[in-house]
Amino acid sequence: MKKTIALLTGGTTGEWVVSVKSAATIAQNLDTNKFDVYKIMLTQQGWFYEPADSVKIEVDRNDFSLTIKGRKIKFEGVFIAIHGAPGEDGKLQGYFDMLNIPYTTCDALTSAITMNKGYTKAIVQGIDKLNVAKSAQIFKNTPYDLAQLKKDLKLPYFVKPNNGGSSIGMSKVNHGNDLEAALEKAFNEDNQILIEEFISGREFTVGVVKLDGKIEVLPITEVETAKEFFDFEAKYTPGVATETTPAPLKEETRDRVAKIAKDVYVKLNCRGVVRIDFILTEDEGDFYFIEINTIPGQTATSFIPQQVAAMGMKLNDFYTKLIKETIG
Repeated sequence: MKKTIALLTGGTTGEWVVSVKSAATIAQNLDTNKFDVYKIMLTQQGWFYEPADSVKIEVDRNDFSLTIKGRKIKFEGVFIAIHGAPGEDGKLQGYFDMLNIPYTTCDALTSAITMNKGYTKAIVQGIDKLNVAKSAQIFKNTPYDLAQLKKDLKLPYFVKPNNGGSSIGMSKVNHGNDLEAALEKAFNEDNQILIEEFISGREFTVGVVKLDGKIEVLPITEVETAKEFFDFEAKYTPGVATETTPAPLKEETRDRVAKIAKDVYVKLNCRGVVRIDFILTEDEGDFYFIEINTIPGQTATSFIPQQVAAMGMKLNDFYTKLIKETIG
């Protein structure tokens, strides 16, 4: 029997562009012998299924169902491919929990917490061999002291919206005088901001997933960019960044990273596939946690498809196992 799956894409933030591309990759690689897939677009205007041969059909949000030619279609599970709100911040997960419909991502609480970079860092801080950059968290309508921030933190620093993704609204500040403009830019995206000391080192990202009941760490990717940091342009413009999968690392470093990555997955109570960004200082030295993405990009050039290929697995099999693990 085929499972009826909703593939949810779109969203209400600037990241919806990436979500649409991710969903296209997922749709191409879902096994049509095992799954009946309905791609549903979520926008500010509504939630719609858009069949190729007719007008779009609105989703009944009372029970998350579709009525097509008089036939009611209910879903056995949802593949959430929405980056940013409301897919990655726990809102959709809470909605599906209330309807008792399983989905492919972390639960509502983990999704909500990990969307906030500051809160996430506070939780993972105690993990063995994991370091976090010194930082300050400030809020839009609460007074903060610029002079004190400059005194507490060493330049250069990163200023980032606390709940954003895809590096939108982020700046690297090399001079104290530029801090105010960077804060303004970040406050355009979010009401909470994280100011973090810059950690010098090599930048990496690694997928972690539970398949067949076992937590697996995918091959690590090293990210090198000629830009100041891995921003939106570097992420999504071909040729701006160099991505090497698997990363050239000593075996003991790979083992150490895998252990830390698994510990993060467990500590944050993750499920499905997540991606952890980190920095290694000096000669593959200290591990600095940057952030975790609970709905990592699945576009043709994204890290997870690259890493799945590097482990010698077909995306088709990967998604089948992912659905089996999370939806049943």
